[in-house]
Amino acid sequence: MRFIAHTLIGAVIGSLTGATVGFFGWLEYVRIKKLDGVAVAFGAVYFGFSLMLIMGVLGAAIGLWRARFFRKRSDRYGPPTLIKTLNACRAWPTAFLLLSVWIATPHAWAETAENPARRLVNAARAQVGVTLTYNPAYVRLSYPGGDVAPEQGVCTDVIVRAYRAALKIDLQKLVHEDMKSSFAAYPRQWALRQPDPNIDHRRVPNLQTLFQRKGASLPVTPDPTDYRPGDLVTQMLPGNLPHIAIVSDRRSLDGARPLMIHNIGAGAREEDGLFAFPITGHYRFVSASP
Repeated sequence: MRFIAHTLIGAVIGSLTGATVGFFGWLEYVRIKKLDGVAVAFGAVYFGFSLMLIMGVLGAAIGLWRARFFRKRSDRYGPPTLIKTLNACRAWPTAFLLLSVWIATPHAWAETAENPARRLVNAARAQVGVTLTYNPAYVRLSYPGGDVAPEQGVCTDVIVRAYRAALKIDLQKLVHEDMKSSFAAYPRQWALRQPDPNIDHRRVPNLQTLFQRKGASLPVTPDPTDYRPGDLVTQMLPGNLPHIAIVSDRRSLDGARPLMIHNIGAGAREEDGLFAFPITGHYRFVSASP
């Protein structure tokens, strides 16, 4: 009976551990993929039940080992009481619980710490609900690290703020230094005679030029799978207005396209807009090194 009891206890605790891991894994996958739907749910359920089986088998094996241990002790010292049995067994359920907590800690935390693109997306998303208006007015800024008030800005401010917060890359400084050394390489449509650190980094064509010169350009294609989280996409809005946005790690309602994080006129938002306007550039820039 003790063998059966220990085996069942091990299987139950192992199964509960697996179920806990599967549940947290499912929540995290849904959070990351958002509406990427059925495939994610089935994958998470399969993952959870697989862990339940593995942990159940391990629990049963430990239960078997504990039962043999107690049978040997019973032969020498007499039958152990229930309290003694539970006290002696308390180490391995604790180990299982600690293991479940360790495994169930959302894997995206570690992934985010190591993935600059994920950090960039999160930094852009953090601006949603903070930047509430679109204001293209010329403002004198400190240098480096200058910024307008966080509740306002333009599309480029979403990009600049995300790079500073996530990757410690100051696009204001990068653009200004590159324009000082290679002013002729940058667009001249504003009739500037010298770099201006107050506005240069807030102009989409200048950011495009910087990314191109840094070797960050990627092909523009009609395939949504080519646009990864953290990528930058420039577009041409009606009236020949250049625009820039960050590709999100969340998907459109139909799952066909990644969402975009940008400020297109009503503050920072995350919405379906990848192919809403003609794409003029595609960039993947995660390092300030040449």
